Amino acid sequence: MQKILQVVTVVVVAGLVMFGGRWYMYVAQSDTPYDEVGIALNGYAPGPLRTWGCNKMKERFSGQLPPYGCASADGRSWN
Repeated sequence: MQKILQVVTVVVVAGLVMFGGRWYMYVAQSDTPYDEVGIALNGYAPGPLRTWGCNKMKERFSGQLPPYGCASADGRSWN
């Protein structure tokens, strides 16, 4: 039973590192705010992380239209 718990824990942590790292690379270092995988990962992120990610991208790409999930109701400006 302990071995199964250990394997499940390793798989969960590996998934978090893999997807969390990919999300952070999108938010902090992407060349474009329109990366499809990054937009999807940002959409699945919890509210505070999504807000932080949108604000970080707003700083980096303020002159461009916001990606899906970071736009205000009119779709033309950042939240």
